[in-house]
Amino acid sequence: MIKKISVLLFTVTIAMLAFTLTLHEIRRWKFMDSVSAADLGNQQNLPVEPASQQSLPAKDINESRQTVLTRAIQKVAPAVVGITVHSIRITSSPFANDPFFRMLLPEWYSQKVESLGSGFIYNPEGYVITNAHVAEGATEITVTLAGGDQYPGELVGIDRKTDVALIKIKADRKFPTVELGNSDNILLGEWVVALGNPFGLFSESREPIATLGIISSMHMDFGIQRSGRLYQDMIQTDASINSGNSGGPLVTADGRVVGINTFIFTGGGQSAGSIGISFAMPINAAVAIIEELRETGFIDRTYTTGLSIQNIDNYLAYVLNVKPNSGVIVVDVENGSPAEKAGLEVGDIVIGIDEQRVRTTSDIFNYIRERDLRRGDHVDLQVIRDGKRKNFRVTLESK
Repeated sequence: MIKKISVLLFTVTIAMLAFTLTLHEIRRWKFMDSVSAADLGNQQNLPVEPASQQSLPAKDINESRQTVLTRAIQKVAPAVVGITVHSIRITSSPFANDPFFRMLLPEWYSQKVESLGSGFIYNPEGYVITNAHVAEGATEITVTLAGGDQYPGELVGIDRKTDVALIKIKADRKFPTVELGNSDNILLGEWVVALGNPFGLFSESREPIATLGIISSMHMDFGIQRSGRLYQDMIQTDASINSGNSGGPLVTADGRVVGINTFIFTGGGQSAGSIGISFAMPINAAVAIIEELRETGFIDRTYTTGLSIQNIDNYLAYVLNVKPNSGVIVVDVENGSPAEKAGLEVGDIVIGIDEQRVRTTSDIFNYIRERDLRRGDHVDLQVIRDGKRKNFRVTLESK
């Protein structure tokens, strides 16, 4: 009986203690509620948590997403432009072969066509570098800047041979510019970004479209094409370049332009898009062309050496005791000419130019043309004189 009473008292004691603690907590909660309403209503008075307990601010998160490539794009993008060109195309009438309609309708008619390309501003006065095949034949040019502003443009000069053109934005203001790099210092395998206006998407996004790749190869020579354009020392990249990208900049990770996106190889068949084999003109080669276009509006490729040469036919070969087509013979040297200054004489047999074999006169002219040599450039001629081989350096001079 005593044991039961003891258990009952112990249980009642525990219950009373729990009840007391509960009342104490309720009173404390009410007190904290009143304090919160009276003293902690202003968020500025809240105690600051230690930095280690705070979440990362949005600003720091955004900065952590930045890379050298995103910074390079941000640096160049304001100076990248979309180019819209209107030109007149002469086409034959679809009824030209019909004898009845040919009497009633003109055989040829003109059609206004629109084409799209890219470019980049390299001078704050609004001078835009692009490809010749973007701007040639233009009757009207519209330049669209990042952000959507549009300005009329005029063609300052064009060089079809190197596929380079210079456009001037017709506006009285300063423009953002790119920073030109050194295309002689690019590295095989380094990251590059191609920026431009593929398929006219620039006008949709109001900012240039960026594609990423690497320098796949350098010093790619394709010679003179059927179009008459000369593609040499080209930069190969696997950055995606498509229709409309022509004329846009190829940019390194430090935000410098090292090339002008020019053409691609396609997969053939119905595929006309990029397959990862694209080519850009080195900016170093383009700068000399651009500066001359800006100064004169055209590229002067006239030159003289002062040499008159002749092929060695069978008769001359017999007289000179040499094989036919074994070189060309100098038949005249103008007084005061580059050839005379170099020391060449009548009767010299030219067998090489810059160590390239010469068999006919066309070999020399084609060599100069394919390398786009102009006044101020020089060539080394390998010559046979009195049975001995000699070298002469001839500088090309203006006529």
